[in-house]
Amino acid sequence: MKIALIGATGLVGQKMIQVLEERKLPCTDFLPAASERSVGKPVQFMGNTYNVCSIEDAVKARPDIALFSAGARVSRQWAEAFARVGTYVIDNSSAWRMEDAIPLVVPEVNSHVLSAGKKIIANPNCSTIQLVVALAPLHRAFQIKRLVISTFQSVTGTGVAAVKQLDNERAGVSGNMAYPYPIDLNCFPHGGEFETDGYTTEETKLVNESRKILEDNNIQVTATVVRIPVKGGHSESVNVEFYKEFDIVTLRDLLAKAPGLVVQDDPGNNQYPMPLFAMDKDDVFVGRIRRDNTVTNGLNMWVVSDNLRKGAATNAVQIAELLLEKGLV
Repeated sequence: MKIALIGATGLVGQKMIQVLEERKLPCTDFLPAASERSVGKPVQFMGNTYNVCSIEDAVKARPDIALFSAGARVSRQWAEAFARVGTYVIDNSSAWRMEDAIPLVVPEVNSHVLSAGKKIIANPNCSTIQLVVALAPLHRAFQIKRLVISTFQSVTGTGVAAVKQLDNERAGVSGNMAYPYPIDLNCFPHGGEFETDGYTTEETKLVNESRKILEDNNIQVTATVVRIPVKGGHSESVNVEFYKEFDIVTLRDLLAKAPGLVVQDDPGNNQYPMPLFAMDKDDVFVGRIRRDNTVTNGLNMWVVSDNLRKGAATNAVQIAELLLEKGLV
């Protein structure tokens, strides 16, 4: 199988290479591709050295799968070119997520939307992925009425420049600023760009993508995105109101049995999800599971996952694995 990786030199691209190696996705020909300024740079994969090629040359090679992690502009420019030569595109940007004809996929939740005729597949936003992995079994059982979400997001979600800013600040070194303010010893309610309604693009993604993946546009969703000075993953405070009554023991059991989820919920022994322990893992961790006694059928929980792995690279590679399992490649 021939696999292209568009954006191979970036933070998520490098993580995709790591996950591809770990999960041993069959690959007879690897095509790392990136912008013209990166062409020729060496990339390591499965013990071999590959030189980065241009995206145009990657299209000409007609790969079976192209993993995209080079931003929305590049995805809009090149994804359809790959699709026209028969390549399945798994795109990690926001370019195609809300297109009605494009599947938006989290394998544990909605693998059924993949089909042979849909060559472009969208990888959801990192904060959405971990959210819906935790919510899907509960929505099927109790039907979600309303969600109130606050996210506490790692600087790695912004990219290399943000990680460098945090490292510089902790070392007392001056450098370029990826954010409008210092991030060390600070947090700010600003992820993405502010829109005219006062919400940010990251908050709007949580609303729209969650509804699409859970296949229910009637769910009322409101979100606040906060950036915090950690590297290990994104954390989310999730308040849920259901239409149906639930038993907390049954609910916990549903979460414990759900694919991709690990319940860490023993407050008496100080056990709960944290990015410190989620880092470099593929699971979504859920804890602080408790009733919200201020509303009928209310629930609070805390959800944490490594945003570079399950929130990006791992989810994309899992989609590729699904294409294989379904015999589509």
